[in-house]
Amino acid sequence: MSGLFKTYRVLALIVGVLLVVGSIASVLKWAYRLQDHILLEGSTLQRLGADLVPVWSFHGFIYIIYVIVAFVLTQKAGWTFPRFLLMMIAGLIPGLIFWVEHRVAVQLRAEHPELAAKKA
Repeated sequence: MSGLFKTYRVLALIVGVLLVVGSIASVLKWAYRLQDHILLEGSTLQRLGADLVPVWSFHGFIYIIYVIVAFVLTQKAGWTFPRFLLMMIAGLIPGLIFWVEHRVAVQLRAEHPELAAKKA
């Protein structure tokens, strides 16, 4: 694969995993504050959620790099701004990025095989 396409795919996977982990951590951290006090305050799961909060900082840093790489990829492929916007939004909604990355890979291989080609 071209370096840009490979970088996009790796970043999409990392951003997606961090987003899912961060979302689960937030749910665990704030579950006590819900109406029925789902988790006991200070429980192991709640502490785990609090300990995983730094995942959001790492997600934000990697997400910025992901957006830049996605922008360059859409420019090289000649895709429209709405497609780039979908790629950006996918990094903010848990789970969506995995579907979008797959669709981008399929479409890039079909429309621009030179960008997705494996280098020998």
